[in-house]
Amino acid sequence: MRLISWIFRIFLFLVALGFAVTNTTVTELHFFGMATVWRAPLVIFLLLFFAAGTVMGLLAVMPMLFRYRREIGRLRKELKLNTQTVMPEPPSADVPASSSSLGIDPTAATRLGV
Repeated sequence: MRLISWIFRIFLFLVALGFAVTNTTVTELHFFGMATVWRAPLVIFLLLFFAAGTVMGLLAVMPMLFRYRREIGRLRKELKLNTQTVMPEPPSADVPASSSSLGIDPTAATRLGV
């Protein structure tokens, strides 16, 4: 599976490299009718907008990630407190175990007619 993953990554890299090599002509970018014009190869524009989209996507997800981390920390603390207070003590060796502590109902035989 790792080999297939690496082959796919190499293929994507070669496709991107081929795109970058074949599109080296200067492209003009006009922004919303402004008088300024940006001139650069198409690949540069694509990389800039891809990076800007990635950063904006990460910034949009950050509040949710922080909220989840706080909740995970709170739940871990709650679990730690609950396991410390709920853990039953093992029975001592000098007290014999009763049938009710073993999960056996002593009245079950009489109800079944045995």
